[in-house]
Amino acid sequence: MIENLDCPNCAAKLERALNALPGVETAAVDFVGKTVTIAAAEDGFDAVMKTVIAETARVEPDARIHMEEEDPRDHHGHGAGKAAVLWRAIGAVALVALALLIAGTAGTALFIAAYLLAGYDILLAAGRNICRGRIFDENFLMSVASLGAMLMGECAEGVAVLALYQVGEWFQDRAVDKSRASIASLMDIRPDHANRLRDGRIEAVAPQDVAVDEMIVIRPGEKVPLDGLVTEGVSSLNTVALTGEALPRDVRPGDSVLSGSVNLSGMLTVRVTAAYGESTVAKILRLVETSGQSKARTEKFITRFARIYTPLVCLAALLLAVLPPLFGGQWMEWIRRALTFLVISCPCALVISVPLTFFSGIGGASRKGILIKGANYMETLARLDAVVFDKTGTLTRGEFSVTKIAPSMGSEEHLLELAALAESGSNHPIARSVLAAYGSGVDHDRVSRVEETAGQGLMVQADGRRIHAGNARLMASIGLQLPETQEAGTIVHVAEEGVYQGYLVIADRIKPTAAQAMTELKKAGVSRLVMLTGDRKAAAEEIGARLGLTDVRAELLPGDKVSHLESLLGGGAVAFVGDGINDAPVLRRADVGIAMGGVGSDAAIEAADVVLMDDDPAKLPRAIRIARRTMMIARQNIAFALGVKLAVMLLGALGIANMWIAVFADVGVAMLAILNAMRAMK
Repeated sequence: MIENLDCPNCAAKLERALNALPGVETAAVDFVGKTVTIAAAEDGFDAVMKTVIAETARVEPDARIHMEEEDPRDHHGHGAGKAAVLWRAIGAVALVALALLIAGTAGTALFIAAYLLAGYDILLAAGRNICRGRIFDENFLMSVASLGAMLMGECAEGVAVLALYQVGEWFQDRAVDKSRASIASLMDIRPDHANRLRDGRIEAVAPQDVAVDEMIVIRPGEKVPLDGLVTEGVSSLNTVALTGEALPRDVRPGDSVLSGSVNLSGMLTVRVTAAYGESTVAKILRLVETSGQSKARTEKFITRFARIYTPLVCLAALLLAVLPPLFGGQWMEWIRRALTFLVISCPCALVISVPLTFFSGIGGASRKGILIKGANYMETLARLDAVVFDKTGTLTRGEFSVTKIAPSMGSEEHLLELAALAESGSNHPIARSVLAAYGSGVDHDRVSRVEETAGQGLMVQADGRRIHAGNARLMASIGLQLPETQEAGTIVHVAEEGVYQGYLVIADRIKPTAAQAMTELKKAGVSRLVMLTGDRKAAAEEIGARLGLTDVRAELLPGDKVSHLESLLGGGAVAFVGDGINDAPVLRRADVGIAMGGVGSDAAIEAADVVLMDDDPAKLPRAIRIARRTMMIARQNIAFALGVKLAVMLLGALGIANMWIAVFADVGVAMLAILNAMRAMK
């Protein structure tokens, strides 16, 4: 965390300075999120951090870095200092009013006193930055504009420029701080305490102080502080902060509970299964808080634009001050117009509002159970042209059941027993459905050898016999040619000692919201909806037809999914939606990887760029709508800020707008842009 960083330009300059340090692989300074993220080699990291802290003190003497282990809610910035600035501005205005009533040297002295009272810190900061070779910042611009006005005899205007700038900065900082607080409260599912049960006594402790396998008590109305398993009690949990799902979830002994959810009714005793740092709430907060590291192209453009915008406006001001007088214009008049240019040349409205818009959008999405890892992924979501889906667990429930047993010889019971023996050591949903249909438990001592062929099936040695269970490719590999079957579902063929015994049909159910989600995606302008699956073509095409998919590619090996996805890349942006566990290579290869059902899944949170915290496909079109609304607001802020600044520049060049109007316009644009950015949170 970083405190006392006053402007986004300062953040950008600090980021460039930190990235230039030896030993720093990457450094990201997030002005809106008030974070500094450093990537460096593990050995020597402490030395690198000392260098980072020293460089921060050199570049931004008032800034202070503290480690993320400290609770950010304990840091309240420097509100007292900001309030003092406001009172100084008010005092300066009072001195100007008095100076206007007193002529001569005393009046001039009062003007100078008012000037120094209003902006001595701005003058000092400008001087320090010039000594460091950093000329074009807002302190320099305000110093030159106000000093120019004072030297021209426009003392009241010179003081007013600094006083109004200070008041504007105070209001702007208040608006940004309130925005941060609003977003933080929206995302803050951090528990305050845990009720540890030890030796029959309950004591309130910090969640970080509870160890794995210790017992905690969760009373009605309290947040679940740590992940665990219920050992006593029955209750309902509100998981809306995690998944966006308003319907409470009932829990009883043996059920898992996730930190961040709220206990609604009964008292629960829970055995902790993960330390606080590895809990669901900690992982979610870590993900959202570091989302500012991944900047959108729009943000990067604004940062680059701000670096050249101010020098260009300063050059324009210089030309405006010099060229017209060379052709007969009055020097004093054109210098006054040039000073107006300097006042309006601060790019703060742009460099604050655009990152704040993305931060607000990410915060609002997280409240709806959609975790977006960075602004760049939100930008990609907003321009999706194609969405590629895995089938099982994504479009379908992943709850398989045996719908048909078709022996080619012998009885159904014998065929089902062979399949159960083959699948007895697997945790795959298809294996579980076979074992559920078999009913009685399988004696694992009967199985002496297991060989799995990826994307095909299994061979086991059971009771001294070789049993193969899998798809047609597995049967072909042992020399069996099978007749075509038109069954709608997954076919598990079974062979014993190389002799074909028949097949089982296993069907999955489409999720209730899947069809509506596909309809909404088409309405949102997604032109290609593709499903990649290892399932049989007939079963896959039936699901594709029912959902209205534009393309279905079936009977794929795990490695085939990457190549098929790559064939879709190169046009518009492509997203891949999977379960985040078996699809990591495809998730990483897509323009944006989306993992569904990410609550409690380390693999999903690690592999994906966007995590839908439950398994509802309807969240995908909602995520796209949030991303597009966020992008629209960011573009509105850019157009509004640039439009107003260009208009004031034109009016200033024509002699219509003075420095007062320029300061009001600069502050007003920033305030309105910040307020507009907050709409992305809703």
